[in-house]
Amino acid sequence: MQVLHTAAELRAALAEQTGTAFVPTMGNLHAGHVSLVERARQHGSPVVTSIFVNPLQFGVGEDFERYPRTLDADCAKLEAAGCDLVFAPDVAEMYPVPQSFTVQPSASLTQDLDGAFRPGHFSGVATVVLKLFNLVQPRVAVFGKKDYQQLLVIRELVRQFNLPIEIVAGDTLREPDGLAMSSRNGYLGTSERIQSAQLHQALADIVAAVQAGEHDVEALCAKARRHLNMGGWRVDYIALRDAATLGTTTSDSARLVVLGAAWMGKTRLIDNLDFTPSAQT
Repeated sequence: MQVLHTAAELRAALAEQTGTAFVPTMGNLHAGHVSLVERARQHGSPVVTSIFVNPLQFGVGEDFERYPRTLDADCAKLEAAGCDLVFAPDVAEMYPVPQSFTVQPSASLTQDLDGAFRPGHFSGVATVVLKLFNLVQPRVAVFGKKDYQQLLVIRELVRQFNLPIEIVAGDTLREPDGLAMSSRNGYLGTSERIQSAQLHQALADIVAAVQAGEHDVEALCAKARRHLNMGGWRVDYIALRDAATLGTTTSDSARLVVLGAAWMGKTRLIDNLDFTPSAQT
């Protein structure tokens, strides 16, 4: 497995490749990331993984400085998973001049949910992903469903810029108690870790209620928010949306997604579950 740090090295290594499968990450990899690499192997070759903690997608007061950098351990996991090439640039390599040209995603996808609580986040994500796509020139790129709003932003980015890239979604991997695997789970203290599965359970309860025929969506979400807040969480949002658009659900919505973001102590966790509106469909 090659580990490259410059754009010039990367372009040279991939110059003759036409079937590249790409997995962009910020490192500190866990089994969920590994599953994305394994999925990428099913869709193309060579498999390229990027490791870059992108400052553009972090807001003021967020955890850019303390986000774990674990390159050696990450590379060991990637090599075991069958990755062919790791691109691990530093900030100066990705942003050799101030990034005054940025991608501004549609407000219809980013004006609420995480976009409301992390202003500028999705612009930072879309900008760095477009730069990485330009460098790697993949045929396929794999993104995890845990960042569901991000997944839809990237799909729309590809569609609107006419990029010849297939976006493949990888399912969220979970701990035995239901907690979605995340690099930020390492921030949780012992008691916080025990409580952390409550977010997933709150979303699962909403799914079960909707599939059982409950139609008062806002009441379900409000109940979940109250329950978590009373349990020591600080909830940013719990919302049920159309899975294809993140718009308001309608009778025509073929699939739904319930999304949540909440703070357990100083750690912000996100999760989602997408599902059909009733158990019979």
